[in-house]
Amino acid sequence: MIKKVSENDTRGPEFVTALERGLNVLAAFGRAPRRMTLTQVAEATGLSRGTARRFLLTLQALTYVDSDGKLFWLTPKVLQFSSAYLSTCAPAEAARSVIRTLTDQIGESSSMAMLDGHEVVYVARVETRRIFSSGLEVGSRLPAFCSSLGRVLLAGLDDEELDRWLAEEAFVAPSPRSITEPDKVRLKVLEARRLQYAIIDGEMDVGVRSIAVPVHDRDGRTVAALNIGTTAARASLDHMRKVFLPALREAANEIERTMNGWLQP
Repeated sequence: MIKKVSENDTRGPEFVTALERGLNVLAAFGRAPRRMTLTQVAEATGLSRGTARRFLLTLQALTYVDSDGKLFWLTPKVLQFSSAYLSTCAPAEAARSVIRTLTDQIGESSSMAMLDGHEVVYVARVETRRIFSSGLEVGSRLPAFCSSLGRVLLAGLDDEELDRWLAEEAFVAPSPRSITEPDKVRLKVLEARRLQYAIIDGEMDVGVRSIAVPVHDRDGRTVAALNIGTTAARASLDHMRKVFLPALREAANEIERTMNGWLQP
C-alpha cells in the first residue's frame, strides 16, 4: 500500500485530499509493472472499490488511464510529467553525456539518482549492452537504506534529519544480506559521509555490487548521487575502489562543473 503522508508534513486548510487520492491512484501504477484490476488498485491505495473506480474512470476520461473493462493501465500521456521534470532537473540534464562516457570507459552500467522520501529515484541511466538487464531505468525506485545511491544521499542529511529518517523507515530487506538494524545503517551512512562514497555488496540483490559518490551543488549540498553497478563475478571490491571510484569522482566533478555553471546567478 502507498504510504500515507508523514505526520511531520504540514497539511494546511487548503490541502485537497481528493487530489491526493487521485495522485495516489496514478502512483499505484508506477509501483506495479503490470496492468491492474480495480481490486488491485483499491488495495494498493487503501481506497474502497467504489472510490477507486470513480478515480479510475475520471483518469480514463482525461486519457491518463485506459481500460479493457477489466484491467487498467497508464497511457503515454503521463510521460509529459516525467519529460517536463527531467528537462528542468539540472543534475539529470548535466549527467546524461557524462554517464554515457563513464559507462563506455568502465564497461559497466552507471546511473544518477535523487532522494525522494525513503527511496532513491533514477533520473539518468546508461546500461551496457549485455543479454542480462537489471530492469532499472529512469523513474525506477530502490530503497535508500540498502542501496549505494541511497547511503550517499542519506549521508548528505544533517544528523537530526538522518535520525528522523531512520525512525520513520520500515527497513524491509530486499536481500538476505541487507542490513536492517537502524543503528548499523546509521553507522554505514556516517561511514559514507566520512569517505564520500558508499559501496554495497549483495544488500540489494545477492551477487550484485555497486559503488556511489555524491554530486554537490555550488553550496556543497548533496543533490544527487552517481553510481556504477556490477556483479561479484565481474569486479572485486578492491577493483571497484581502485578503478571505479576515481572514475566516478571525476565524472561527478564534471557534472558539478556543468550543473553549477548553469546555476550561476
